[in-house]
Amino acid sequence: MPIENPSQEEIFDYLKQAERIAVVGLSAKEDRTSYKIAKLLQEYGYKIIPVNPVLAGQTILGEKVYETLQDVPGQIDIVDIFRRSEFLPEVAHDFLETNAKVFWAQLGLESQEAAELLKNAGRNAIIMNRCIKIELAKMPK
Repeated sequence: MPIENPSQEEIFDYLKQAERIAVVGLSAKEDRTSYKIAKLLQEYGYKIIPVNPVLAGQTILGEKVYETLQDVPGQIDIVDIFRRSEFLPEVAHDFLETNAKVFWAQLGLESQEAAELLKNAGRNAIIMNRCIKIELAKMPK
């Protein structure tokens, strides 16, 4: 059963209200999609928070890298995920241990199990298989 994403207007609302975006699986390699999109998010004025256990303690795009979502201090508005679909349930568990508002799995990533975990916990701001860059480009100025 395919994941049902929020309406286009709801997605725009999430993007308009967000200030801090945790990027799970952010790579330090400039040619990687996660890096390019994180850089673009900064250009749009968002504060990015890199989350990557392998690179924890380092800096990517001028921001400190955290090992887990739970290590990130302060409010997280959107968790933008660049990990393969089979890891989404694990990320959903981490997400539930934070005050993050929106669970966003990038284009090509989907997990019914992760969606059910989140919904069963009362967290319904779930977007899967959508690219945040594409959504930002569609958003009215």
